[in-house]
Amino acid sequence: MTRRPIPFLAIGATLAIALAGCGSSGGGSTGSAAGSGGGLYDDSPSAAAATTASTSTANGPATIAAKKTSLGTILVDGQGRTLYLWDADTGSMSTCSGACAQAWPPVLTRGAPSAGSGVQASLLGTTKRADGTTEVTYHGHPLYTFAGDQHAGDTSGQGSDGFGAPWWVVSPAGQAVTSAA
Repeated sequence: MTRRPIPFLAIGATLAIALAGCGSSGGGSTGSAAGSGGGLYDDSPSAAAATTASTSTANGPATIAAKKTSLGTILVDGQGRTLYLWDADTGSMSTCSGACAQAWPPVLTRGAPSAGSGVQASLLGTTKRADGTTEVTYHGHPLYTFAGDQHAGDTSGQGSDGFGAPWWVVSPAGQAVTSAA
């Protein structure tokens, strides 16, 4: 009887698919490793720094503004980081928690968020997460940054299917921008 080696590509693909489905529902923001889209974990210092910086807006009111990019005019936070919505969220309640919230940190605020240049204040809102923090919403969508975006204006999370549903940058009208970068 001959033994056939197990193709490593098949094992890697199976592992990637299994990890992509590891998002959890609920509204907490606890988790272990920072991640990049697609459910594969990236615990590099730059990803951890992006996660920490994104959640630090909870120290005061978050500011949401609009910025022109190659994808059109999109929403950014007070530090110029690109903001995303997640197709898995239905309504204003976030369903990204655990490892998902490490890879896609929610935009947190203390107090009412403020509208920067190009943003409609009437579309800004908040929602309570399961861990008691307050997340910014825009046109009813919870907002997130992406740990894989290294610099202000990066849009590397655009169209990612991480944690089982697509992530899109957000237009000033509050709609998903579904074009490619």
